[in-house]
Amino acid sequence: MQKIIKIENGVTRMPAWRLDTPVNIETLDGEQIAIVGKNGSGKTMLVSIITGVHPLLKQEPIYDFSPSKKKLISENIKYVAFKDSYGCDNDRSYYLQQRWNQMEIDESTPIVGKELEKAFLQAGEDTPERRKLQRDIYELFHMEHLLDKYIILLSSGELRKFKLATTLFAEPRVLILDNPFIGLDSDTREQLKELLKTITSHKKIQIILVLSKSDDIPEFITHIIEVKDKIVLPKKTREEYMDSRPPFPTQVLSQEKIQAILQLPYKEKEYHSEEVVKMNKVCIRYGKRTILKDLDWTVKNGENWALSGQNGAGKSTLLSLVCADNPQSYACDIALFGNPRGSGETIWDIKKHIGYVSPELHRAYQRDMPAIRIVASGLMDSVGLYVKPRENQYEICKFWLNVFGLEGLEDTSFLKLSSGEQRLVLLARAFVKDPELLILDEPLHGLDNINRRLVKDVIETFCKRKNKTMIMVTHYKEELPNCIDHSIFLKRHI
Repeated sequence: MQKIIKIENGVTRMPAWRLDTPVNIETLDGEQIAIVGKNGSGKTMLVSIITGVHPLLKQEPIYDFSPSKKKLISENIKYVAFKDSYGCDNDRSYYLQQRWNQMEIDESTPIVGKELEKAFLQAGEDTPERRKLQRDIYELFHMEHLLDKYIILLSSGELRKFKLATTLFAEPRVLILDNPFIGLDSDTREQLKELLKTITSHKKIQIILVLSKSDDIPEFITHIIEVKDKIVLPKKTREEYMDSRPPFPTQVLSQEKIQAILQLPYKEKEYHSEEVVKMNKVCIRYGKRTILKDLDWTVKNGENWALSGQNGAGKSTLLSLVCADNPQSYACDIALFGNPRGSGETIWDIKKHIGYVSPELHRAYQRDMPAIRIVASGLMDSVGLYVKPRENQYEICKFWLNVFGLEGLEDTSFLKLSSGEQRLVLLARAFVKDPELLILDEPLHGLDNINRRLVKDVIETFCKRKNKTMIMVTHYKEELPNCIDHSIFLKRHI
């Protein structure tokens, strides 16, 4: 049997990227693999060894990519990490409000169709067979209506479709996808699973999925490699792994921490309005595209809303209006905490009372500063922190890091944390100022089963406090906490 990837006693030269024991794995032709493990367990470290990003001390990985004619490892192995990036992956010029700011768009701004065509032509010959592949991908992902859209205006889910399409054009021998299903609505998730299954049955390709959600393993996956506490465990069949998988926890947050959250002192200056959000006939357009049309929506004090809809339906746009991150919010009839937008309050007056986390916020945090300073930035409503917090502020930051299971990581720099740990830090940032309004846009992105349950426990506990209102977006119904009592569904305008 052909061994596509073989690693024997793999130890990276760089100590910072070493797992706790040498890596021994092999993947065979015909196998489709899922790499699973908790947040921070070492999944990304294993991928860096497989792809050759971090060289090994002794024997490098052995590859057999036949029947591929491509010579380079980078041509045969494609890795897509699905970071919420709207331009270059290393674009440090991105800022939180950029997606909503039309003033940032000019003739040089990349357009989806042009970038996809460029990627298609760079990936191989322009043959009828490859053009059919291109059409099939467009049709499966419903991308036709996106082709004339600026990349910076794509929703988080639409951006994942774009990145997947550009990668699939290259027809790699090994395709590694890191948490490919997060941010996709339920229909698109099923379409992607079916597409990957179809590709594996028609192409000489090995797919390796890196998954935090162990209940997200598609049926076409044949084998599982689990990474646990920085140790790569022996490969198992899908059936063996599913039979031995621990049950989903019913509660993770301790009673002690539940009581500590409920007993937190309240702030002196709080809004106590009956209506927290009120929108009248709100319309948002970008060029010829209508995102929101004649939307009436009222969120009352103490309500907990689930906001849902297809990718590109305008969920994040709606939340950007509430947070005053969208310049068009001042042209709309919107009142927040009983105050009409534009009546004299500043953006900072608004943000003092809102806790917020989203894929856009995660994308905007590219500064490699200690985790505790990221949390403290929530007290200042800034992305990046330039004022040193007082000692009592550091204590509340430590408290919320502890609530989210991050004790001991206070001084670890943000970019050295795993993606899941980063999301937990940003959640701590959202809760740290005890906000009256909590806005959670895909808060469980990339979290493992235990941390998903932990975050739900924290949300359910927090919403029991007085004068708390919440709006939450998720594409997984099972991620919604029990405290949800209202819902709104947005339809995409074509």
